[in-house]
Amino acid sequence: MKKKLNILISGGGTGGHIYPAIAIANEIKSRHPNANFLFVGAKDKMEMEKVPLAGYQIKGLWISGFQRKITFKNLFFPFKLISSLWTASRIIRKFKPDVAIGTGGFASGPTLFIAAIKGIPTLLQEQNSYPGITNKLLANKAHKICVAYDYLERFFPEDKIVKTGNPVRQDLLSIHTKRDEATNFYKLHSAKKTILVLGGSLGAKKINELVEANLEFFNKEEIQLIWQCGSYYYENYKKYHNSEFVQVYDFLNNMDLAYAAADFIISRAGASSVSELCIVGKPVIFIPSPNVAEDHQTKNAKAVVDKHAAIMLKEEELDTFSVVIETLLKDEGKQQSLAENIHELALPSATKDIVDVVERML
Repeated sequence: MKKKLNILISGGGTGGHIYPAIAIANEIKSRHPNANFLFVGAKDKMEMEKVPLAGYQIKGLWISGFQRKITFKNLFFPFKLISSLWTASRIIRKFKPDVAIGTGGFASGPTLFIAAIKGIPTLLQEQNSYPGITNKLLANKAHKICVAYDYLERFFPEDKIVKTGNPVRQDLLSIHTKRDEATNFYKLHSAKKTILVLGGSLGAKKINELVEANLEFFNKEEIQLIWQCGSYYYENYKKYHNSEFVQVYDFLNNMDLAYAAADFIISRAGASSVSELCIVGKPVIFIPSPNVAEDHQTKNAKAVVDKHAAIMLKEEELDTFSVVIETLLKDEGKQQSLAENIHELALPSATKDIVDVVERML
């Protein structure tokens, strides 16, 4: 192996693609401090801000997704694709990567395609139980595909699949030792139950409306809420912030303490969230977003529910929430069963296992 590796990583559009990419880069860097890294993202997406904050250089492509409905934006798609393929080719020719890693998102398509046809070892990291279109299109050209769920041979060549799990925040591995610290941090009553509500960084309208509609119920049951309503909705819900009962946040910077403080969790079912919640090992009610490609959040949640490891309520079923949560609160056996079963699905060494695959490819 060369002393100085050139590592090309592409992925973005959402945190679910960006943070796994950064986690993989960090693990490679810890093993190969002299390695050079270059990220490739989409010019107008959040990776152009988040990747430099993590200490890595990034180049942007003029690329976006193809809209499934008829729209004027689709007229530009062929031009964006040609431009991105040309730019990706130029980046790869100049950077000369030893390996190319794709974590999904618009920019990884052109980047990993060019890398593969130039003979560069390529690795895809698929977070979801139902793959995105980019990774499905790239699968035949990739050398290895690291996945988090079983039965992905329906979409990918079986001999290329390695089940590793999804990279997660390493500070989550020790949350079970942080209960007292978390209780003090959020100024909670240790004798009362706490529900953590997660709707993503931007927020989830239906989940926020659900919580608001059930505030009286939570109060009556003496349940404390740590409610991450999202930046988009914070102005609407900050009026409910009351440290004795409800704490409302636009964003949670100390996720390890939020998880440690919680007895129950209500969450969307993005791939990264599901992987984190498996590590956390607490009773979860998933409310998947229906507004995502291929309804993949519902499929992510169902993969866990099918193992008797979580409860799922679709948005059209939220009128049953009060019955579901009240039943769960009273059934300690169910709580313990859910917690144990979801924790058994955890793959805490995912990042290291993915980088082991990278090193074998090199």
